[in-house]
Amino acid sequence: MPEASGDSLQQLNARLLEFARRRDWEQFHSPKNLSMALIAECAELVEHFQWLSEEQSQHLEGGKKEAVALEMADILIYLIRIAERLDIDLIAAAQRKIDINEERYPVERVRGDARRAEEYEND
Repeated sequence: MPEASGDSLQQLNARLLEFARRRDWEQFHSPKNLSMALIAECAELVEHFQWLSEEQSQHLEGGKKEAVALEMADILIYLIRIAERLDIDLIAAAQRKIDINEERYPVERVRGDARRAEEYEND
């Protein structure tokens, strides 16, 4: 993974909040609207991979990699804005979700086998 830029989610959130407030856009940034924008950006990310092979998708070059990076940035921006509007600590929520997934997918049961959690119940 590339070296981190040094910015924290809190710093990024503060910058995004200032950006929205200076433009009087908070009135448009309801969780509903932001989540709709988020899913649209996710679809734009998927478009970049739509017709690529598995191998091609792992080795993006030049302009394609930059376009993917900017789509991922849009996704992160909207996710951070939704979290701010709902007063959700994304890092804490991610840590809780990892804890849940560690219980749902114990290593000794799922290693090398990628199924949905409920599909392991019959094993």
